[in-house]
This record gives sequence, C-alpha cells and structure tokens, in this order.
Amino acid sequence: MINGKEHKDVNLKEYLDEKGYDINRIAVEINGEILPKSKYRETTIKSNDNVEIVSFVGGG
Repeated sequence: MINGKEHKDVNLKEYLDEKGYDINRIAVEINGEILPKSKYRETTIKSNDNVEIVSFVGGG
C-alpha cells in the first residue's frame, strides 16, 4: 500500500518521479521506518510493503 492504495513492485525513486514528488519536500516511511533520502534510488517497494509519503508545506 502506498498512501492507502495498492501497488505492484516498483523502484521508489522512479515512483516518486512518475508521481511528480519533489524529494526535497517529502519524507517516506516504509513499514514504520523513515527511509533516508540516500536510499530512495536503491529501494524497491514490494507489494506487501506499507508506504506513507508525507509532503512538507509551509504556511504562516
């Protein structure tokens, strides 16, 4: 599951690029663990992984 939606196995960096995420403004959690940005390119999200992608927004 990625943000509550089912998915097939996919490379994390490719998924983020495809969906238009700015990696400087997000955090990715896989199975309850925050993933360092340095690991995005080498990480494959498997169909049984639980992934949350959180965007940071400014305001005031």
